[in-house]
Amino acid sequence: MQLYPSSAAIMPKTIARDIVLVVDDSPDTLRMLTDAIEDAGMTVLVAREGAQAISMIDKVTPDVILMDAVMPGMDGFETSRALKSDKGLAHVPVIFMTGLSEPEDVIKGLDAGGVDYVTKPIVPQELLARIRVHLANARLARSAQTALDVSGRFLLAVNRAGRVLWCTPQAATLLGAAMRGFSAKDYELPAPVRAWLAERLADAAAATADSIELTRGRAAEPLFLSYVGQVGTDEVLLRLTEGEAGSEVEVLRRKLMLTQREAEVLLWIARGKANRDVAEILDLSPRTVNKHLEQIFSKLGVENRTSAAAVAMRALSPQS
Repeated sequence: MQLYPSSAAIMPKTIARDIVLVVDDSPDTLRMLTDAIEDAGMTVLVAREGAQAISMIDKVTPDVILMDAVMPGMDGFETSRALKSDKGLAHVPVIFMTGLSEPEDVIKGLDAGGVDYVTKPIVPQELLARIRVHLANARLARSAQTALDVSGRFLLAVNRAGRVLWCTPQAATLLGAAMRGFSAKDYELPAPVRAWLAERLADAAAATADSIELTRGRAAEPLFLSYVGQVGTDEVLLRLTEGEAGSEVEVLRRKLMLTQREAEVLLWIARGKANRDVAEILDLSPRTVNKHLEQIFSKLGVENRTSAAAVAMRALSPQS
């Protein structure tokens, strides 16, 4: 009996194509860029003005945007600011194209949310190379965000004013229980938390605490917000800790003159966790946990885990 391949086997596999939105009012530029981008295996969307681009993006999210800076009506800078105000488009790279080449024009483009600035006349192959680089960078950033989302980390990012930019699903669940009306984007943290954050960012050495307690219902466990670090010019990474661990970490940090991470490691050591368990709980490598323990032993003047745990328990004792 002769066998024939199924239709599915002989049909070519559909490969997802990157979508490039070109926003320019020049027919010649649009024609040239459309040909070059399509020849490179990408899909092209075209908008002749800023308002049309915004309307188009409501229906289809591109992977990268090529934006003419100078257009009648809403110029490219204004269009980019309008697009970047939508947090769902924050990951989409905007590359400005213009004949303007003064430093202040470049700065204006970057301030408007652009990641790159190409001067006209445009060299197609150079522009395509830049597109590929920014597409790769955007995918890495999105992959990092996705990894955080699925890893169970209780993390969120806020701007310097204390407005939430994004958070992992786990953090959103805790914050939703902690604060009335919480949303994963654009939520403004309570005034005391904003004041703590401003103090922490202004002078880390003079800050009174690396963490702060959030108000929750009487029956719920307390929730603490800890500073992790600044990951952008206006993006600060914070970590949530549920239960008494947050307050105990702060006690160890303050009384024993430890860093935030050292206090976290010591707390779990005092609770009888092995190094590998501590590494898993805090999302560290076992080698990093060992390094932290070396610093802890040195600061506490002890030689082993048992002695360090005893110091921690004394520090946490209500009588201490």
